[in-house]
Amino acid sequence: MEYVALGNTNMLVSRIAFGAYGLQNLQSDDEAISLVRLAYEKGINFFDTTRSKPESEKRLGLAIQSMKREDFVITTKTISDNPKQIASDIEESLFCLQTDYVDLYQIENFSFVPQVKSTDGIFSALEKAKKAGKIRHIGYTTDSYELALEAIDIGLFETIQFPFNILLPDSCHNIPALCEKKDIGFMAMRPLCGGIVTNIPLAYGFIRQFENVVPLWGIRTEEELNQILYFEAHPPVVDEQFFKEVKEVRERFS
Repeated sequence: MEYVALGNTNMLVSRIAFGAYGLQNLQSDDEAISLVRLAYEKGINFFDTTRSKPESEKRLGLAIQSMKREDFVITTKTISDNPKQIASDIEESLFCLQTDYVDLYQIENFSFVPQVKSTDGIFSALEKAKKAGKIRHIGYTTDSYELALEAIDIGLFETIQFPFNILLPDSCHNIPALCEKKDIGFMAMRPLCGGIVTNIPLAYGFIRQFENVVPLWGIRTEEELNQILYFEAHPPVVDEQFFKEVKEVRERFS
């Protein structure tokens, strides 16, 4: 497994990140626990969830109890833009995850980018939790290209999470480079565009062109895990035929 630095956070994370949202849809806690622990045994040390999916947080929390806390990275999120609710969400996440701290805490799908000196108190709540040791790093998650650019530009966030896949318009391909320039970690959500893209080698090859991109694979089965691990060990060849196939896929869904 290859590990990369996540921006300036000083965290080394696996090039495969485990998107844990799908854990809520598995048949049982035991199935979810088994899948997470198998991923960990295979070298994946980066697990992403959100407070908006409490069952996924709970199941991830159950799975990590047998793992050395210092050996893996957990990120979760809040959709709240109210400081008191953010503080409450952090406490709820810590309880569900059964951990004393979250490595990376992200604010998710806001309609704006919080400013450090604003009167909304959002950053104050996050910084207070950080000083208390409850969260260690702060990130921003958005579906909006314009908000992603703004979040990168103000330089307050240590990571950006944004949809990034072969169906993304060329105009959005500058996001990884902008993050790299500012030493901001970049995580690609929906690398398969929510399941629309079924060609995993093509999706994987596209993302691997961008060295600082950490894709969040929504892994729900051992078969899916093994597929992703295979292409991590055997990256697809990016050649003329590869770009021809990418073009065909993009034209099909344009």
